[in-house]
Amino acid sequence: MTTASNTELPSLSQLPDTYLIDLTDFGAISLAGEEQSKYLQGQVTCDVNSSTVQNLLVGAHCDAKGKVFSVFRLINRSSAHLLLQPKASITNSLKELQKFGVFAKVTIEEAQDLTFIALVGKQASSLLQQEFSQVPDSLSPVVQVGSTSLIYLAGEQARYIIIDEESAISAIKKALALPLYKQAVWDLLEITQGFPILSAQSSGQYVPQMLNLQAINGISFTKGCYLGQETVARMQYLGKNKRALFSLATKLEQALQAEDIIEKQLGENWRKAGDILATYQADDGSCVIQAILVNDKEQPPLRIASQNNAVVTQQLLPYTLETE
Repeated sequence: MTTASNTELPSLSQLPDTYLIDLTDFGAISLAGEEQSKYLQGQVTCDVNSSTVQNLLVGAHCDAKGKVFSVFRLINRSSAHLLLQPKASITNSLKELQKFGVFAKVTIEEAQDLTFIALVGKQASSLLQQEFSQVPDSLSPVVQVGSTSLIYLAGEQARYIIIDEESAISAIKKALALPLYKQAVWDLLEITQGFPILSAQSSGQYVPQMLNLQAINGISFTKGCYLGQETVARMQYLGKNKRALFSLATKLEQALQAEDIIEKQLGENWRKAGDILATYQADDGSCVIQAILVNDKEQPPLRIASQNNAVVTQQLLPYTLETE
């Protein structure tokens, strides 16, 4: 059976129990060579020295001022470090990594000849067990079976990223014979889970704590120096950061436009509330929004400026922003 791509954009509650997502806008930066770990350790927020073939790290690559070029998931594949992320954030990050990498024994390039899909839902684990001799879990989030990398993402529902060459991914799609959705549905899940999605425009605009990296174990505060570390530490220990990433929901009568903004009510007036990072609008008009707002425990009334009857509500994230 051939799995045809589904052009529908369902809401979260309308998705089937188990399904596939074509991660066509997904990619990776590859670092290989004798000093790949040593070099990367001095460039990113996570502790690269703790990376193994079976664990999964979340991290960010910052500039010297602590502004984030990219947010990634780090795995090891074929003796290389792969920084998995949307293609939109690769360009800026790759350029900066290559600029400093000329002084180290490391080859840095965008990973080629790899295709990415996601398997999501209640039957995901059992279906993988029918196809592969090993399946990742919370204790070993990454496994390599032949040429295929399988990555488990913890959350409210099971999510797996599957990486291989295009021909192998096509065979896996055919074997699983599940509904196949577009990349946009992955964005829906990332927004719901509070995992930051950076575009080319938002790359280089925010420090890691504004993207909630400290809440999703994306920052090591014990690893030592890396690019932007002073800013990140100052934000953490001096309480300088006043913004955070939020998941919002609304119902719209019209399609959300690129220039649309979220407004907050201050007395009788409305003014811009923050920045929109990513959105997902379902066919039924329901919409989820990932935005950077002032980190208040209680948000003022919010709305979409161009559709001012569209009430925007804050959604619970699967982690806390409270600091100890």
